[in-house]
Amino acid sequence: MGCQNFKYYDPNKPHRGKTQFYNNYDNEPKASVLKWYWQRWTTSKPPEPEFKPEVLTPDLNFLKENKTATTFTWIGHSSALLQVHGVNILIDPVFSEKISPFPFVAPKRLVKVPMTIAELPPIDIVVISHNHYDHLDLPSLRELEKKAEGKTLFYAPLGTAELLESEKLHNVKEFDWWEEATFKDLKIAFTPAQHWTKRTPFDTNQSLWGGWLVQDAAWKFLYTGDTGYSKDFQDIHARYGDVNVTMMPLGAYEPRWFMKQQHINPEEFILIHKDLHSKISIPVHWGTFRLSDEPMAQPTKELNDLIQRDKFEPGAFHVPKHGEIIRF
Repeated sequence: MGCQNFKYYDPNKPHRGKTQFYNNYDNEPKASVLKWYWQRWTTSKPPEPEFKPEVLTPDLNFLKENKTATTFTWIGHSSALLQVHGVNILIDPVFSEKISPFPFVAPKRLVKVPMTIAELPPIDIVVISHNHYDHLDLPSLRELEKKAEGKTLFYAPLGTAELLESEKLHNVKEFDWWEEATFKDLKIAFTPAQHWTKRTPFDTNQSLWGGWLVQDAAWKFLYTGDTGYSKDFQDIHARYGDVNVTMMPLGAYEPRWFMKQQHINPEEFILIHKDLHSKISIPVHWGTFRLSDEPMAQPTKELNDLIQRDKFEPGAFHVPKHGEIIRF
């Protein structure tokens, strides 16, 4: 449901329509969620193998003291800590046990959080990809704001600031696609993706969605944000060149008739890796919350099978463990 006086309408930017935001390439109506729920309710599934992923305890002292090493720490789902040139950037922080406005039916965390917000180093910037509950978690953001005493910057898509500021978050900056900011010697840009937004029955696509590029003079990191496969990633490469490290959501992709427009599967993960000329690609958004129909261990198993089949160079992909610190 869109507002007839959409404040972000721009006739020169097709993604900013008269009533809502749009994707660049695929704006076909989404498949029926009610049909999916009915299918899940009425279709029997074989028992799923036991899922017990390894959770590491990160070296918290190193993370707090690190001022020089470039690191990536997977916290779980799409939450990660990126450290570049002494700048601490927290990506889509979700530390809550459940992710829904309705706790009695909310997906519950299946893997413990490897660190608490209190144990994080001081966070310079929080970047948020879109407003879905598994990416924009207000309890976590409120705790981060309290910990930072107003010193953390919150970078978010157009249409998100009002929600964040209503929660008394300070230093909120909204971004349109391709908009950039500079922090110390880093360039941070908001990049397009193939997705959608919604937090209530009345705000579908009233805020934007996308990914985040972090770049210095010689190194580029891209978090794609939740996305289906689209030409957006060829566009990102055309503008910014080869990407050194790509963080890509992988889980929650079945059934394909329902998920294809919004979440990539392992084959599309590899297509985006190629589109971006990514040196290293890291799959996230798997193994933490059950959000769709594929078994919890399937995303990384399928990805590893494809990597072996296509004989990629060693190190082109890194499947992280929860809590793992990756140094570049």
